[in-house]
Amino acid sequence: MPIEQVEPAQALALSLRYHALIDARSPAEFALDALPGAINWPSLTNAQREQVGTLYVQVGAFEAKKLGAALVARNIAMHLEQYAAALPKDWQPLVYCWRGGNRSAALATVLGAIGFRVHVLRGGYKAFRGLVREQLSTLPLGLSWRVLAGPTGVGKTHVLHALQQQGAQVLDLEGLAQHRSSVLGLLPGTTQPSQKAFETRLWDTLRQLDRQRPVFVEAESKRVGNVTVPESLIAAMRQAPCVHLNLPMVQRVQLLMRDYAHFVHDVAPFCERLEALVSLCGGSLSRNGSKPRGAVRWARPCKVCWRSTTTRATTSRLSATLPSLRVAHTCRSWASSPRPCTAPRTRLLNGPTAWALKRGPRLGPNRLVNRPGLQARH
Repeated sequence: MPIEQVEPAQALALSLRYHALIDARSPAEFALDALPGAINWPSLTNAQREQVGTLYVQVGAFEAKKLGAALVARNIAMHLEQYAAALPKDWQPLVYCWRGGNRSAALATVLGAIGFRVHVLRGGYKAFRGLVREQLSTLPLGLSWRVLAGPTGVGKTHVLHALQQQGAQVLDLEGLAQHRSSVLGLLPGTTQPSQKAFETRLWDTLRQLDRQRPVFVEAESKRVGNVTVPESLIAAMRQAPCVHLNLPMVQRVQLLMRDYAHFVHDVAPFCERLEALVSLCGGSLSRNGSKPRGAVRWARPCKVCWRSTTTRATTSRLSATLPSLRVAHTCRSWASSPRPCTAPRTRLLNGPTAWALKRGPRLGPNRLVNRPGLQARH
């Protein structure tokens, strides 16, 4: 069956009709970034790709292609035996490699010869990457943003997730980056995506948002751990209305101790990461217990740490980044009383509709209810 070449924009528009998106690049290339939902059928393994490349440089293209062809044929046969035996005749894949060259062409040729209808991504991953970068510069500008701002420990991420559970549109940058956007933000057992993979995840999320509805996002700096937020999104957030969340210090510390409970059980990484804060906290950090030995002793160093890093200077920098914060409605994330409270404590307003955050017992789960008829105000 003939092989069809498709442009990236066309392929993405038709993505639902493909039964599989097959990445023919090496596992190392695939790990850095790939089309959303793609699976990896490498034409060459990492070691084989290096071997062929070395032969190309040291001997020549002809010898390298002979070796590459033999390795690719062997790997394609393995993929067919492993994955294709039970596939129906109407199975339709989209195949791509780095530039839509030999690796994807070889796999597509064999699949087409079997009788599958195969599309090959013209320009490969490189062309897709160009499309992502181009659209990331414009996608954030057409959305109506609502920014949740406030110091560390007030529960901005919890409020964001509660909004999402109630049907609001949200952009969870920390979730996409797999990092809590603080010096302690990398969770045990996780690694952050590459910059390219983060941008692909962000692009995939943005393109699916309804432009007629507001989108809630947590105020972030340009960097979330090791990845950088695109300038177009930062610019859009700077111009958006803000809701400023606040909590008494004691409850901020309690929430931080709950969210970072893994450091209570493994103190050494906590102390190691706090070294990055010495320039901000000064000697107060070490004097107030930079090496807590148990949960009971954690409250004091946490209080010193976050009080030192959420000073007036930090608030001033946040206000400079988010001009609308100066006139934002300020509200508590939940009641300061330890007693159960069912009265609305936070209203995240968007025109004629308000989202009211209601709390049960202290530090219990958030619950948001839609409150029609409440008018937006600051």
